[in-house]
Amino acid sequence: MSAALDMSVDPADGQTWPTAAIWDAAMRLGQPLTLPPLPLRPAVTGMRLAGPLRRICHTEGVASIFQGLDEARPGDVLLIDNRGRTDEACVGDLVAIEARLAGVTGLVVWGCHRDTDDLAVIQLPVFSLGPCPSSPLPHPETDDAAGQPFPFQPGDVAVGDCDGLVIIPAEGRSDIVDTARTIVAAEQQQAEQALRGVTLREQLRWTEFKERRREDPSYTFRLHMARVGGALE
Repeated sequence: MSAALDMSVDPADGQTWPTAAIWDAAMRLGQPLTLPPLPLRPAVTGMRLAGPLRRICHTEGVASIFQGLDEARPGDVLLIDNRGRTDEACVGDLVAIEARLAGVTGLVVWGCHRDTDDLAVIQLPVFSLGPCPSSPLPHPETDDAAGQPFPFQPGDVAVGDCDGLVIIPAEGRSDIVDTARTIVAAEQQQAEQALRGVTLREQLRWTEFKERRREDPSYTFRLHMARVGGALE
């Protein structure tokens, strides 16, 4: 458990919660989240983002992005949809600077980025399918017929860190974030005790679980964790 757990973003209170804790919280509440069909990774290690997701279809190159920035609100995360192309980059340093000046919280690129070293200096979080040195090429399609790359509704929140990107539905976001906060606190406490020599099996009363399980085969470890207040998803 790293100190990064203290740095995890709820856009409502200015803090970013780790995607792993967000995912576990949603599963605990029975509200599975959306994952992109392909992994989206930060352009630079340590980048984190969180904010309402707004899609831009990259049909006219940078003009599409500028139009999206005109319509964006401060705090938005822009999804620049380049149809998942990995043979060209549609976001680089200048676009990142422009987005930061517009008050955008981060960029999610359904495609590739470039100028990675410069993005590290600019520090606007950029998540993409990976780096590519090629600039965008002309494409015949000019409409939005393909639809968005993964499902989300207006107001849904994108959260990204080094583990990837998850989408939190606007409805139920508060409960998920509150539960994630509880999970993070429990895991931090468990990590601190483990570093002092108290094993997780001791903390989570593993022997007690095995005895109860022998008496009741339906007693799952997840039920046991809930009863003892543990977090180990």
